[in-house]
Amino acid sequence: MIFDKMLDKPSIWLDATGPYPEIVLSSRVRYARNLIQYPFVQRAKVSDLKAILDVVRKAASDSELLKGSAFIEMRSISQLDKKFLLERHLVSYEMVGDNKDRGLMISEDEKSIIMINEEDHIRLQTFASGLDLFTVYTFLDKIDDELGRNLDYAFSNEWGYLTACPTNVGTGLRASVLLHLPGLVLTKEIEKVLRGVTQIGLSVRGLYGEGTEVKGNFFQVSNQTTLGKKEEDIIKGLDKVVRGLIEYERNARNTLLNDASPQVEDKIFRAYGLLKNARILSSDEVINLTSAVRLGVGLGMIKNISMKTLNDVLIISQPAHLQKIFGKKMDTEERDVIRANYIRERII
Repeated sequence: MIFDKMLDKPSIWLDATGPYPEIVLSSRVRYARNLIQYPFVQRAKVSDLKAILDVVRKAASDSELLKGSAFIEMRSISQLDKKFLLERHLVSYEMVGDNKDRGLMISEDEKSIIMINEEDHIRLQTFASGLDLFTVYTFLDKIDDELGRNLDYAFSNEWGYLTACPTNVGTGLRASVLLHLPGLVLTKEIEKVLRGVTQIGLSVRGLYGEGTEVKGNFFQVSNQTTLGKKEEDIIKGLDKVVRGLIEYERNARNTLLNDASPQVEDKIFRAYGLLKNARILSSDEVINLTSAVRLGVGLGMIKNISMKTLNDVLIISQPAHLQKIFGKKMDTEERDVIRANYIRERII
C-alpha cells in the first residue's frame, strides 16, 4: 500500500540538504492548467470529471519524468488517509473537502504531485529542500512540456493559461517558500517585515498555506500575480525577496545573541528539555517546541539533532501520521501520550 511506503520513506524534500536549511524548509512551484474540451471543475458534470481523470492519468503515465508515480482516487480512501496526505503537504483542503471525482498522482520521492480536479483540472507541483526555486521551476516546466504533448491546455493568446480563479490566469504559476523566522518574531520585527512583503505584491500564509494560521514561527511566502509577468521573472522576484528575508532573520538572530543571550538560551533549552522528557504533548506544542529547538540548532547551541530530524518530527507527530504508524485510531488524549513517548524514545 502506498501509505505504508510513504511512512517508511519520509518526503525527500524535507531532508534539509538544500540551501539555507536552518531558515528555509522547502521551495514549491505549482502550475494551474485546464483542458480546453471540458468545463471548469465547478461546472463540470460527473462524466466530465471522470473523463478528465482518465485523460490526465494517461498523459502522466506516458511521462518519463513521472514514471513510477502512484495514483490515488480520492473517493476511495478514508478520511484518515486524506488527513495523512494533508499533513504531508501533498493535497489542498479542497481536495479532501467533498466526494467529487478527484485524483492524486505522487512520484516515488514525493517531489512531484498532480492534483486532478481540484480547483482546476490540473494542479501540477514540485518541491525541493531549502531555497531552490530555480531547480524546482526548471523541473516543473519539463514535466509540464511532457504533459502538454498529450493534453490540450486551455490557452488564450491574449490572457495566457485560463484558470478557474482569475488570480491564476496568465502563467498559472504559483511559487512559494516555507520559512522559519523566530528571530524576527522574538525581536518584534516580523510585522514590519511582512508588511513590506505584502506591499510588493507577495502573500504570506501559515504552515499549511492558504487559510491556515501561523504556527511555530513558520511563514509561507508566495507570489500573487501571474498575469502579465514572465515565469522566470516571478521566480527571480520571489527568490530575491526570500534572500532578503533570510538576511533579516540572520541579523535578528545576531541581535538576540548580543542583547538577550541568556533569555534565548533558556527558551531553547527549556523547549529541548520538554521534548526529551514530557509525557504528554499536543500537536501544537510539538510545533512550537521544535521551533525553539530548531533555532537552537541553527545557532549552533544544540549539536546532536539534525534539521532533517526536526523536519521529520513536524510531519510524523501529527494526528493522522501517529495513527497510521501505530495502526489504530486514537482519541486526542491517547495521541498526546503516544506522541510524547514516540518523540522521547525514538526521535529526540
